[in-house]
Amino acid sequence: MELPAPLRQGVERILEKVPLAVLKQAARTLSDRYRAELRDGRLHMAEEMAVKAYLATRLPATYAAVRACLDAVSEARPAYTPKTLLDVGAGPGTVLWATADLWPDLEDAVLIEASAAVRRVGEALATEAITARIAWLAGDVTIDLGALKPADLVTCAYVLDEITPASLPKLVARLWQLTADTLLIVEPGTPAGWQRILAARRQLVEAGAHVLAPCPHEMPCPLAAPDWCHFSRRVARSRLHRLAKDADVPWEDEKFIYVAASRHPAPSRAARVIAPPKSGSGKVLLKLCQKDGSAGEKLFTKRDGDAFRLARRLDWGDSI
Repeated sequence: MELPAPLRQGVERILEKVPLAVLKQAARTLSDRYRAELRDGRLHMAEEMAVKAYLATRLPATYAAVRACLDAVSEARPAYTPKTLLDVGAGPGTVLWATADLWPDLEDAVLIEASAAVRRVGEALATEAITARIAWLAGDVTIDLGALKPADLVTCAYVLDEITPASLPKLVARLWQLTADTLLIVEPGTPAGWQRILAARRQLVEAGAHVLAPCPHEMPCPLAAPDWCHFSRRVARSRLHRLAKDADVPWEDEKFIYVAASRHPAPSRAARVIAPPKSGSGKVLLKLCQKDGSAGEKLFTKRDGDAFRLARRLDWGDSI
């Protein structure tokens, strides 16, 4: 998966005069903060160079993950076409770009982002390329959501890992209050990210939400540690991306986990592939999360006819 052409071109314009050595150092610092999940009171992208490092090294991956999650929402409810978006912890507008690409009739978007440097870059990227009316608001997502209006789609991507655990239930409750239709929360695909998503999912189900994806049910997650639920998207690296990360291969795999919850149930339920398929001669083994709340491996062989031909085409994260 690649960034939309207008976004890719905008990023290239912003980065074209940045010295590579400076960009690489900023990328290392940013990566270290994300990997450590630091909560030291400082914004990960408070400075302009950190924002540019994010554009070069993280934006393609987070865009791919968010777009995959939105695709799952659209698959679960094909008639759903949000007109309004509220993105909490918006970064440079990653969710906005993915939403507008999938649903080009989006009319209004409100983006909450604490970092002034990030807001400036996000506005510069979106001003001439996104047709929806956009309002960028400064704010701390844990305390500054009181005056907002509900939106058809509310999103919070790669944000919970930056917030103290004690503040998460209150934030999830407020996000759900602001959700007129569907709420999407995305986290890194780590065991810790999965635990945060599980806690948010439990809270939303208790509040009456219908889970659209990735789970085909509202029952407790059938997986237990050391196993954990997560998904992956392969992302094409630009030349600058490879140089900034000292990478040898022209791609990377972004691991992520998410929950999409709605005030409206999905019209139907479908099992989901929750691990890379294992293929052999005339057979494919899929690990499935089922709508009855169970999870386990299921073998498809040529004797299964159409079911085997379908299973052979499925990938990690697909529904069946």
